[in-house]
Amino acid sequence: MQRELTESGPLLDREGRLHRVGWSRSPVWTCNLEDVGFYPRPLRLLQFMRLKRWDYYAIFSPERFFSATVADLGYAGNVFVYTLDFETGDLHEEALVIPWGRGVSLSRETLGICEYRGRGAHLRFEADSRSRRIAVDWPGFHDGRGIEAEISLQPRRQHESMNIVIPIAGKRFYYNHKINCLAARGSLRYGDLPELELRPETSLGQLDWGRGVWPYRSFWNWASASGFLSDGRTVGLNLGCGFGDTSAASENALLLDGRVHKLDQVNFDYDPSAYDKPWKFTDNEGRLDLDFVPFKDRSASTQALVISSTVHQVFGRYSGQVETDSGEVIALSGLVGFAEEHRARW
Repeated sequence: MQRELTESGPLLDREGRLHRVGWSRSPVWTCNLEDVGFYPRPLRLLQFMRLKRWDYYAIFSPERFFSATVADLGYAGNVFVYTLDFETGDLHEEALVIPWGRGVSLSRETLGICEYRGRGAHLRFEADSRSRRIAVDWPGFHDGRGIEAEISLQPRRQHESMNIVIPIAGKRFYYNHKINCLAARGSLRYGDLPELELRPETSLGQLDWGRGVWPYRSFWNWASASGFLSDGRTVGLNLGCGFGDTSAASENALLLDGRVHKLDQVNFDYDPSAYDKPWKFTDNEGRLDLDFVPFKDRSASTQALVISSTVHQVFGRYSGQVETDSGEVIALSGLVGFAEEHRARW
């Protein structure tokens, strides 16, 4: 049973416990991380090192995928940008690990300013009720080729998002806010390639905004896509498993023309020894049946003292069908997206 929450309120009580567990169509909770209380009082001053916060943006255009992230892991900042050319398969990524998160600033709520400036890079994300704006200026990106982005993401008038609050291993928890299929407008300049103009008729953006307290060793699967149906409607997927207690609130959903159609539990069927083989996605209610055929494996690894991260983010095409809340069967054919496996010590 997926528990939908509609009333607003603080995320945590004064003892640092979750007020409620469930999912919602908008971010209704106040993110009062200052009330976190999972360590006993003598160790409370060390709690900030277990807090994990990030803003991850991704853009799907017909020619290219682009992503930028600013994260604070408690004792270190993590900033990374990558871009993939769909035609050639060229993938380039740069990442910075910043001790104690110097220069990293993230907003308390889902609206506000997120920024990093330092070590030759400047990333700034601004969000208000009308739009989200992404600015990236990294002259030294990929051996001095440089990358620069100025992008505006526009939601529909009543654009829903996928939000969950779930417990993880006792007093730990995860608060996640994800938006798919935001109309993208702006430009992307990478190296000496022609400037890529992003237009809302063909390009869509999405956000993964996460806040919470995670175990040191973590694992998760995530799959996502934002695109268009043949009739012009936008269609998105957000699927996930492997982290926390999702019995009351999984993050699984179909996003159709800005509306969330909630799914219960979804199975990721893939070969962890060969990520380039086809993946299969099914759910426990018979509403989802998708095949995913990969064409590019973005394999990224970070090893820095106590931080270790290994991710296989596989890009490919989704085909199959998924049923809406009203019973309409949506056929997907070649929808470009990604699926990933992530293992972390953080």
